[in-house]
Amino acid sequence: MAKSKFLSLDSLSFQDFDENSELIPLMTPEDEAEINNELLPNTLPILPLRNTVLFPGVVIPITAGRDKSIKLINDANKGSKVIGVVSQKDETVEDPIGKDIYKIGTVARILRVLKMPDGNTTIIIQGKKRFEIDEIMSEEPYITATVKDVKEAKPAVDNEEFSAIIDSIKELALQIIKDSPNIPTEATFAIKNIESSSFLINFVSSNMNLSVEDKQKLLEINDLKERALATLKFMNVEFQKLELKNDIQSKVQSDMNQQQREYFLHQQMKTIQEELGGVSYDEEIDEMRLRAKDKLWDDKVDEHFHKELAKLQRMNPQVAEYSIQRNYLDLFLDLPWSEFSKDKFDLKRAKRILDRDHYGLDDVKRRIIEYLAVLKLRNDMKSPILCLYGPPGVGKTSLGKSIAEALGREYVRMSLGGLRDEAEIRGHRKTYIGAMPGRILQSLKKAGTANPVFVLDEIDKLSNSNQGDPSSAMLEVLDPEQNGEFYDNFLEMGFDLSKVMFIATANSLSSIQPALLDRMEIIDVTGYTIEEKVEIGKRHLLPKQLKEHGLEDKHLKIAKPQLEKIVEGYTRESGVRSLEKQLAKMVRYAAKNIAMEEPYNIKVTNEDVVEVLGIPKLERDKYENNNVAGVVTGLAWTRVGGDILFIESILSKGKGTLTITGNLGTVMKESATIAMEYIKANADEFGIDPEIFEKYNVHIHVPEGATPKDGPSAGVTMLTSLVSLFTQRKVKNSLAMTGEITLRGKVLPVGGIKEKILAAKRARIKEILLCEDNRSDIEEIKPDYLKGLKFHYVTDMSDVLKYALTDQKVKNAKTL
Repeated sequence: MAKSKFLSLDSLSFQDFDENSELIPLMTPEDEAEINNELLPNTLPILPLRNTVLFPGVVIPITAGRDKSIKLINDANKGSKVIGVVSQKDETVEDPIGKDIYKIGTVARILRVLKMPDGNTTIIIQGKKRFEIDEIMSEEPYITATVKDVKEAKPAVDNEEFSAIIDSIKELALQIIKDSPNIPTEATFAIKNIESSSFLINFVSSNMNLSVEDKQKLLEINDLKERALATLKFMNVEFQKLELKNDIQSKVQSDMNQQQREYFLHQQMKTIQEELGGVSYDEEIDEMRLRAKDKLWDDKVDEHFHKELAKLQRMNPQVAEYSIQRNYLDLFLDLPWSEFSKDKFDLKRAKRILDRDHYGLDDVKRRIIEYLAVLKLRNDMKSPILCLYGPPGVGKTSLGKSIAEALGREYVRMSLGGLRDEAEIRGHRKTYIGAMPGRILQSLKKAGTANPVFVLDEIDKLSNSNQGDPSSAMLEVLDPEQNGEFYDNFLEMGFDLSKVMFIATANSLSSIQPALLDRMEIIDVTGYTIEEKVEIGKRHLLPKQLKEHGLEDKHLKIAKPQLEKIVEGYTRESGVRSLEKQLAKMVRYAAKNIAMEEPYNIKVTNEDVVEVLGIPKLERDKYENNNVAGVVTGLAWTRVGGDILFIESILSKGKGTLTITGNLGTVMKESATIAMEYIKANADEFGIDPEIFEKYNVHIHVPEGATPKDGPSAGVTMLTSLVSLFTQRKVKNSLAMTGEITLRGKVLPVGGIKEKILAAKRARIKEILLCEDNRSDIEEIKPDYLKGLKFHYVTDMSDVLKYALTDQKVKNAKTL
């Protein structure tokens, strides 16, 4: 038998005849006439196709994965092997019904059924003739419909125009096959050996790169000449595209330089990355563009972002600037542009949260509730810049967390201690390798909203260096009139910080730049009384330490008397950090005994406190030395809160020199000199013999000589000490004083009154001497803090001495 070309069912390719292969010859005009004379069944099972169209005479493979389709194929394969094939209107529909498929389809015969390893079924079918769905009979277990024949209008055999169209289709098809590298050469043989004009049109239409909709339109054309003309038009378009593509490729190949070669290699590398499961650069850019659609930024920011994205797209991914540009765009997408959390304006709930987390601090809580009230009424108020100012350990930082919970906002904390580089605030310019945005924007990115509660911790610890002045950079951040357009060097655009609630904390206001201080509202967070410390220890610190050490409430109980003993004997700060450390020791003592299964007192006694913490380090009986002339108790303010100090004076025979010791600053030394000169000028009024000043040396000492001390508050104390020394008169018991003095004999007001009052109470002082102008400071303090204290207000030095000194001489008074 002579060899001829046939269509192989094994590979769906054209090959030489082989007796062992199952082959079907290409359709001839006789085959076509025979098919057209076949009677069309009245009812056909309908197989919907997702993404292809079957034309009469064409053989195609179909993979069926849907249960309905597999059921239909199995039933048809057991019977007549004839089915109706119709394309879906929308390929995404998983379970198509009658309205989801076209009306015109093709009768097909199943040539082979193949079971695939993945569980799907592949069938090879050949189109026979077209049909039209008349009526859908059923949709379960698969679509069944009554169908009718669709007649095809064919031109006369001697129609020259139709013959010219067919010849043009053949020539154009052969030219496309020749110019396209993706079409196998066997297709040339197929085109040359097709004798049927109708089959040629169907074969070309089936293999053209057209959409399902366009192929369906071709299938539905009843006039063969009109269908041939439409097919030729589509082929011309495809041929022009192919010519243009080949022309561009030819130019690219001829003009390719080293950079283009690198780009081509990079594209290959990108493909390899995709195969290995990586993400290509183009996918990253598309993902950025997709994320940008959901951002709430304005037109200006949107334009800037897409301009920078286009710049990234033009960059070679191998250069160092590419990663900087990508990080820049990532920051743009991660920042919360106009994304705000909803504030909770339940003021009673906010008050409960503040009271739950912090005992005392009524003034601070009142100010926060006032802020929430105004924000609730206006709903567009610019957030104020609050500065919580006070000694360590009083709860300034934790207040910020409670405010965030009360407001329902995100909480962000940024420690400024030791910060000395301006770029930490404003960021680096992105022209530098390793450039990063400032910590302000980084924190907002982490928070995810543009209105968090932002705690700037230790703002008084900012320092300067040759990298710039961070405190000056903070001016724009903390100015409500400027921070609506905060400029970050890395972002290169303004970002709105006006809705952020900034809360700064500081231990001292003296080291804060005045311009920065002016932009903040200062709220004093003063120290705690003994009673408050006991309550804080009971409510907060002891439960916290028990939890951190793996114990429960039943394992250790410390009553109020024992807590008060710990507070008085082992802590002297304004805050509660030292108290927490002492309670931690008590808890560790219980934990050790539990772990070693040794007996211990669950209810702590005074003896247990001494056993665990040692002998009380802070004795309160400091006033037994009132029988010594020249010793007076003063009140001072330190960075850890209020404290008491002693001024000691002594006389020795000499030539009237004044010596001052105790690690004192300039201001305190000047106060001693003023006091001495005032006494000399008013010696007669005080009953002092002026010759004493020439025969005796005066030495003033402030104990704890290793601790630096400075400030004007000790002026009245030094004056009282010297007069007591010269007159040998006794100072009143349990009396402390504070105030500045002048050469004219006036007493001036001083600051830190509340902290000093708390220190006096801790030291069991009963009477306090203050300047008259400090009376308003006392009136602002809660009455609970003032219980057991008596105040004397003075205006000049004579009043100080009248209140402070008794007429009683001290024991063993010297005769001067």
